[in-house]
Amino acid sequence: MAGTGDGAEPWDLQVPDEGELREFEELAVRVALEAGRLIVDERPADLGVASTKSSATDVVTVMDERAQALIRTRLHEARPQDGFLGEEAPGTTGRSRVTWVVDPIDGTVNYLYAIPAYAVSVAAVVGDPTTPGAWRPVAGAVVNPVSGQLFHARLGGGAHLRIVDGGPARRLAVGAPPELGQALAGTGFGYDAGRRLWQARVLTEVLPHVRDIRRIGSAALDICSVALGTLDCYFERGLNPWDLAAAWLVLTEAGGLFTGLGGGAPDPSLVVGAAAPLHGELSELVRRAVEAAGAE
Repeated sequence: MAGTGDGAEPWDLQVPDEGELREFEELAVRVALEAGRLIVDERPADLGVASTKSSATDVVTVMDERAQALIRTRLHEARPQDGFLGEEAPGTTGRSRVTWVVDPIDGTVNYLYAIPAYAVSVAAVVGDPTTPGAWRPVAGAVVNPVSGQLFHARLGGGAHLRIVDGGPARRLAVGAPPELGQALAGTGFGYDAGRRLWQARVLTEVLPHVRDIRRIGSAALDICSVALGTLDCYFERGLNPWDLAAAWLVLTEAGGLFTGLGGGAPDPSLVVGAAAPLHGELSELVRRAVEAAGAE
């Protein structure tokens, strides 16, 4: 079950049955793969920036918009009764209890610079994904269309990785984590200059106490990397539902924990992901770092 990691579920939400969960997972995989092919195969050589979002460095490319339009169309064709929440357009409320939470290109700056670490993330969730603690992912897929890594999961069905066109899927299970001092931690930085400065102050408090830090540039891939074992843990401030929905489920279905800093549901103020007991150790370290960093 996709929980917060403290042994209790804070949501009173109706979970779809197994048949529906399989349908959602298969649809998420199919749509994410199609969008992944689009953004790779039709990436313009002179890729343009369509606009900026929260700051001048927070870009949205023409391909973000095309990919989201494709995903939205495919989901509506298959599930016209469901809601939709995407990064690049206002959300819509559906007639069912399911909302699709989508990031058409997670790691847009990597995509803009042709750095091969970006992903398409598609998740089916129940509840209100705009309110922390009031929703949960129930199926999802994250695909890196350059490496061919496809992560997918459904609630209670485990998390899996397969290489596109490269053989069968394998089930993911987080192993026993190292001690905090030997842990490789992933993190990221916001686009706003003030937030990046605050995050840098937090990082200076964390870095001496872990093996090292990696900043890949895609939150979805970072979180899935903890499930895969290529990162030991992850923390970040400022994530939106579309950044984490599918990857959250991948990590928890692999046996990891993914919570807010206080152990409750993930929220924008800070998230922490790892296997126990490293999750608790990292949470305490980050809590102290946040206190030392002061107000953002």
